[in-house]
Amino acid sequence: MGTACAILLAENPELDVSIWANDQAVSERLNQTRVNSVLLPDISIPQRIEITHDIAAAARNAEFLLVAIPSQFLRVALTPLASQLPSDTPVISVVKGIENDTFSRPSQIIQQVLGQRDVVALVGPSHAEEIARRLPCSVVAACPNLDRARRVQDLVTTDRFRVYTIPDLIGAELAGALKNVISLAAGMCDGLGFGDNAKSTLMTRGMVEITRFGVALGAEPETFAGLAGLGDLITSCTSRHGRNRKVGEMLGQGKTLDEILGSVTFVAEGVSTSRAVHFLAQKLGVELPIIEQIYRVLFEGVTPLEATETLMRRPTGDE
Repeated sequence: MGTACAILLAENPELDVSIWANDQAVSERLNQTRVNSVLLPDISIPQRIEITHDIAAAARNAEFLLVAIPSQFLRVALTPLASQLPSDTPVISVVKGIENDTFSRPSQIIQQVLGQRDVVALVGPSHAEEIARRLPCSVVAACPNLDRARRVQDLVTTDRFRVYTIPDLIGAELAGALKNVISLAAGMCDGLGFGDNAKSTLMTRGMVEITRFGVALGAEPETFAGLAGLGDLITSCTSRHGRNRKVGEMLGQGKTLDEILGSVTFVAEGVSTSRAVHFLAQKLGVELPIIEQIYRVLFEGVTPLEATETLMRRPTGDE
């Protein structure tokens, strides 16, 4: 996603764009090949984008720092930058997840490590593979400081990338995190061959749980009916690009989580996020029956079929 966002930003001729590679050898290889061969193998990185191993130098005079690091590695990755980044530099976050142990959202981790500053979350149905190919896409820029969100809107909007603004940072980040958990279950539906009815039910009731959890943490309920919520959930649960959906599909086909994670080259944020949401929901007393079963499949040895049967046998009630 970091590469895709850099390519998107580089469409603006007024912007100087840099990509940080955390390994010098990777930085040198990307400069030579101009291709992210692991994640976007058929997309060329424009020559006008700088690729560097020196993040401090790249960020020192930047108008924005855009962060696209998996949530469980975000704190460690940002720590060396804490003394280098000017205190007034805002951050654009495309990170989706909740940190285990602390239960912190990406913006909270960023502010804890880099100090208090504006964080704008870009959230919505936005696979990197499609952004990099300039396929039409719409997202929201979420920040309590709407002027900052509108500046990001101006920076990243193109004829193929449309941005709306909302003030609900909490809701946008929680929607982006929890949709990954539900998309694991959507993949299990695919792996088990359950069909369209089951997946539609899962997505609908999954959005109820996402909204319930978000509101309990201070989010606005309408956020979950928009691009950050429903829009992103649809994409994650149905797309062939969906990493969490793919992991869920393999679980539904009978593979173990250890086998799956040992065989893939990508990070499926929903796995770690499901653990954080499970324990936080218990702490808050929020009922999340679908997410509870996803957690049990991932970490307690319950099979996807057993989890499905448990959900289908729950007491009936009003919608």
